Amino acid sequence: MKLVVQVKLLPTVAQEVALAATLRACNEAGSWVSEVAVERDTYRNFDLRKHVYTEIKARWGLGAQAAQHVIKKTCDAYTTLRANLRTGKLGRPGSERHRRASQTPIGFRTSAAQPYDDRMLSWQVDARTVSIWTTSGRMKDVAFTGGPEQLATLALYRKGESDLLYRDGAWFLLATCEVPEAELNTEPVDFLGVDLGVVNVATTSDGEIMAGRRLNRLRERDLKLRAKLQRKGTKSARRRAQRRRRKEARRSRDVNHKIAKRIVAEAERTGRGIGLENLTGIRERVRLRKPQRAMVHSWAFAQLGEFIAYKARRTGVPVVYVDPAYTSRTCAECGHVDKANRVSQARFVCRSCGFVDHADRNGSRNIRARAQMLWRSGAPSTAPAIPERRVAGRGRHTTAGGVP
Repeated sequence: MKLVVQVKLLPTVAQEVALAATLRACNEAGSWVSEVAVERDTYRNFDLRKHVYTEIKARWGLGAQAAQHVIKKTCDAYTTLRANLRTGKLGRPGSERHRRASQTPIGFRTSAAQPYDDRMLSWQVDARTVSIWTTSGRMKDVAFTGGPEQLATLALYRKGESDLLYRDGAWFLLATCEVPEAELNTEPVDFLGVDLGVVNVATTSDGEIMAGRRLNRLRERDLKLRAKLQRKGTKSARRRAQRRRRKEARRSRDVNHKIAKRIVAEAERTGRGIGLENLTGIRERVRLRKPQRAMVHSWAFAQLGEFIAYKARRTGVPVVYVDPAYTSRTCAECGHVDKANRVSQARFVCRSCGFVDHADRNGSRNIRARAQMLWRSGAPSTAPAIPERRVAGRGRHTTAGGVP
């Protein structure tokens, strides 16, 4: 299983100048390669290399490996762009957004991530330094730091490319690691049902409620601040709004990591599996009032599910995905299904047997029961694909991941 470890570089002033010049040259070259690709209608790595490789080396002073990575990065960006256009993430065909995305050459920010392979970057994990290629030559003894878990994972499992990234005034290396998966527990004694929500981020069938009220208050505050900055419209306001968005994403990711770690640790400790709802397409299926839309659309439903899934794979805990239909309306005691059973957001009262419980806990118990039935019957669960936890860092189209 591939994970990404992020470490922070601690360069000297001279080293920072060299890194900045290198990143700028690579991304300027990438933007030029993108224009050539559109002009010649050539997006395959090998074919595009014939037209740009020599000039990249001569014009920007890049080495052979760096030039090849710039070309590959550009081709990967167009592969991602085409996929986003096909799936409608950049608007419907014919819309202004779709037309602009499909007709405008991709441009890379001067600080966009640049991939490095083992010929360009070598790690001295024990000394916590790296030797890295720059346009000014090979630069040795660049210090880095990270948490104990990150450093241990890096020392044991690092394999493949690493990305150099400049973000919010700091330098980072994002290293790909091949982490072995634990042997799957094929005989779980039971399942831990997990109900995902907005007011309560996660509720388990054991009755543990991981409340999200504080997170929602912060999210509402951030939403108002973003709207205020967007109305202002100045360059400084846009920069501040961008910093706020990244801060919100980090906060949400941190909360989701902690919740996922807690759930998986409990399942592993008790020898149980985990039952989750298959919430793929939840935003398209659910009709919401206008005040609820921002809250639901700003919460990372898929991210928490992905975190639980990949942490479970690392520890051998089985995960079963169940159909979420009517889990909030079904009585966990007698099985009676009625919309009126859900008295309020937090209260469940069965109209048939009179059973009373917290609504989310009742839902998590139904998820647990469905997970048990699926596992015992041997029926495959409809598990959404778990993306490789990798950072692409390619221009406008990026994905992110990390190790908690």
